[in-house]
Amino acid sequence: MNTKFNRLIKKFVFLQCVLLVNGSIAQPIAPLNTSKGNDSLSPSPKIAIVLNSGSASISRIDMQKREVIDDYPVGKEPHHLMIMPDQKNLVVANAASNNLVLINPITGQKKQIIPNIFDPYQLGFSPDNKWFVVAGNRLDRVDIYAVVNGEIQQPPKILKTPKTPSHINFTRDSKIAFVTLQDSNEIVAIQLEQQKILWKMQVGKLPAGVWLTPEDKYLLIGLTGEDKVQVIDWREQKIVKSITTGKGAHNFRPLGDGRHVFVSNRIEATISKLDMLTLEKIADIKGLPAGPDCMDITADQKEMWVSFRFSKKVGVINLSTNQLEKTIKVGKSPHGIFFTPNSSWN
Repeated sequence: MNTKFNRLIKKFVFLQCVLLVNGSIAQPIAPLNTSKGNDSLSPSPKIAIVLNSGSASISRIDMQKREVIDDYPVGKEPHHLMIMPDQKNLVVANAASNNLVLINPITGQKKQIIPNIFDPYQLGFSPDNKWFVVAGNRLDRVDIYAVVNGEIQQPPKILKTPKTPSHINFTRDSKIAFVTLQDSNEIVAIQLEQQKILWKMQVGKLPAGVWLTPEDKYLLIGLTGEDKVQVIDWREQKIVKSITTGKGAHNFRPLGDGRHVFVSNRIEATISKLDMLTLEKIADIKGLPAGPDCMDITADQKEMWVSFRFSKKVGVINLSTNQLEKTIKVGKSPHGIFFTPNSSWN
């Protein structure tokens, strides 16, 4: 590994070291944004950061005026993003550029590029911050980086997988990473310590988002090729229930109350609200533009902001009425969305 890249990696990992000191993460890291409510940074969110996968750009939105401030290039195919544990940097994964970009989470301005992270379609740190995992969507592989004494160890352990690894989630004890495999209709469980595949199973057509219910009891899997969320007893490796939501069930975002989670139904253009304890759908948000995908929720749980991948728009939903209040035109194929402070990922 060259010296310049080594310095960049060390600087990147240093941002994670705060977590090792204070042990602050107690929940699984989410497939997209991993923050809890960040009230210490700002009394209210001011800038929404939107990744335009098809435009290779970021749109910054003034959340009070509900209009785009500007749009700037960030890298090829920016799909997903996550806040770092120190809350000072947002990481954007540019899948086709093979790099990560650090963004100021409050202003949305670009800070630094970290090269040679290959095909980072989706990424996440385990709750204990010992593992950094990247899902290589086009390369059909999952890369596992050990983090030792505050440094990412190179090279990563590369696990070849069936087709199209997509979304990631972790058990609370950081022993297992779950990765959906979209074009193989499977989910794979990976033992992080042993760096090997533990098991894989068929779950349904085009699995995408993956979420864990409270106490890691069940896995919830959005089936983009169907109209439902699959409920998996992952310890027994069996399907225990299917929750009908809408065509193209895709991605998850918890409300932040420890009980309810939303799933975007990309084909039907709806968002469903699920009760994670009863495993029932309790509401649908309708009348949306085409392709709802990623979501973020304000810290007061009053507004949901949604990227609409097929519509070149971001929408603002009033969660008291479940009504779409505003749409904002952005770039092509908007995907990841983030602002701070936001609601907890519980």
